Amino acid sequence: EHDELRLFFQPKIEFKTGRVTGAEVLLRWQHPTRGLLNPVDFIPFAEQTGFIRRLTRWTLDHAIAQGALWLAAGKALVSEMNFGCSGDISADDSGDVRLDSRIASMLGRHQLPPGLLTLELTESGFIEDPTRALRMLDAIAALGVSLSIDDFGTGYSSLSQLVRMPVHEMKIDRSFVQGLESDPEFAPVVRYAVDMGHGLGLKVVAEGIETEAAAARLRDFGCDIGQGYLYAKPMPLGAFENWLEGRDRVPVIAIPVDFKTEELADTVSLAIY
Repeated sequence: EHDELRLFFQPKIEFKTGRVTGAEVLLRWQHPTRGLLNPVDFIPFAEQTGFIRRLTRWTLDHAIAQGALWLAAGKALVSEMNFGCSGDISADDSGDVRLDSRIASMLGRHQLPPGLLTLELTESGFIEDPTRALRMLDAIAALGVSLSIDDFGTGYSSLSQLVRMPVHEMKIDRSFVQGLESDPEFAPVVRYAVDMGHGLGLKVVAEGIETEAAAARLRDFGCDIGQGYLYAKPMPLGAFENWLEGRDRVPVIAIPVDFKTEELADTVSLAIY
């Protein structure tokens, strides 16, 4: 109501070409007295008060609106990327029987084609009530919207559930990526995750990349896309657009809407591909 929420963008990089393929969009609160707050500072209260659904809808609506603005303006940001918009949905959202119609309404109002939207969900989101979650995901997929598994490896879902889900992308959790350099036992686990994702016909994304060494290992494993501080930190809209323009002027080095509410730092997040 006070217009204090902000969207921040963190680019995603294709390993084979070094090309920017998208950007995860993260929610921030520009508090009038406490400054810029991360989701971990306010999401738990939103969950406790039942306000989380309104936050999820606000974030989705504004990210879709921004994507539609880029699309209508014909900016290079859209034409040079496989444009899309992705947002996490919370466990509470799985009980919203009108979620698919709400999403369809946002897409129609902003005139963004359904095929350009991807929603992310964490594994634990469909553990408590997998039947209800799958029913909701099928309804969203029927709109033409894509789905992505976020933070893969941190939940306890069975492969039979994963196979049944209408997903197109899988994101390896940052804890596994960062463990590549500190613990050699992480390597076969990450390699298996990449191979399994590809075996299921999914695009594999690694998040939380902070070093060239980790990026090199992921490239060797055949991972498709990476994101993390190695490339850029999350930026407000203007800074993100400037970053993209500056990147176009320098040589590119080829570096190979939550179901889990307690980790909503990434839950109310979106991505522009």
